[in-house]
Amino acid sequence: MNRKRSFITGIKSVTLSKKEKNFLKKYRPWGVILFSRNIKTILQTKKLTNEIRKIFKDKKYPILIDQEGGRVDRLKKFLSSETLTGKYFGKLYSKNKRDFNHRYKTFIDQTSNLLKLIGVNINTVPVLDLSIRQSSNIIGDRSFSNKPKIVSKIGNFCIKNFHKNNIITVMKHIPGHGLARVDSHKKTPNVYAKYSTLIKKDFSTFKNKDTFLAMTAHIIYKDIDYTETATHSKKVIKVIRDKIGFRNILMSDDISMRGLKYSIKQNTKKAFTAGCNLVLHCNGNFKEMVIVADNSPLLSKFVINKTSQIYKILS
Repeated sequence: MNRKRSFITGIKSVTLSKKEKNFLKKYRPWGVILFSRNIKTILQTKKLTNEIRKIFKDKKYPILIDQEGGRVDRLKKFLSSETLTGKYFGKLYSKNKRDFNHRYKTFIDQTSNLLKLIGVNINTVPVLDLSIRQSSNIIGDRSFSNKPKIVSKIGNFCIKNFHKNNIITVMKHIPGHGLARVDSHKKTPNVYAKYSTLIKKDFSTFKNKDTFLAMTAHIIYKDIDYTETATHSKKVIKVIRDKIGFRNILMSDDISMRGLKYSIKQNTKKAFTAGCNLVLHCNGNFKEMVIVADNSPLLSKFVINKTSQIYKILS
């Protein structure tokens, strides 16, 4: 594990190309993330994840996916969850908790079983951003609620039940994407709310979460750091560590998103300087993959220790 580097990479297609195999052997990323472009059939995806793990000689090697349900559905070829949004489960929770417990647990169990079938062991859920009117629709119905306590409680339920199924979770987008008025895939969102308000509302949903990973928001919180997004801000990451109290592995959202204003090289280096433990690169662009890899350090002792704890749940 010591020789691995502190980044997670995407790949281009449904099989590994020769240069991707060589890339994985040379740079040894902490993990690989899959998207719809990598998934054709269950058998093909299982062969792909097996091939990745053979390279590392590691049956528990981290392979991630972004499988929320609703709009963010990488597995729709096998299990349609178009109507099963965060908003749907949030409303169900408020209306009938017993019904919620049954339906959401069933959804998590079905998702977990499918992830295991294809060889994925980490899911980037739950979304703990608040649903806020007049904000960008990039979160929208992916959020459980506009009420912090409801979001927090459903988040706990989600993490607990995925862990019971030996699937690791990644809460996102810390410290909170809800107030963003633009999509950080396309532009840099600026949030002008006061720090005191953010701590009480948006940031509160991420407190006391028993998850091993959290994903940063590419958002500038003007009252904390006027110029840098959370991903690149020592000040915001200090809030994440000291005020929100997140003590585990902090990973960036996709480093190639346009919400970050620098080059791929600078985006990568600045994320580590600010305090991210891992950097995520998703699009499978090989030139960018090499730049991210070249600028990612070897795993720290902190990440190695936390990864060992993750592996115990995966056993």
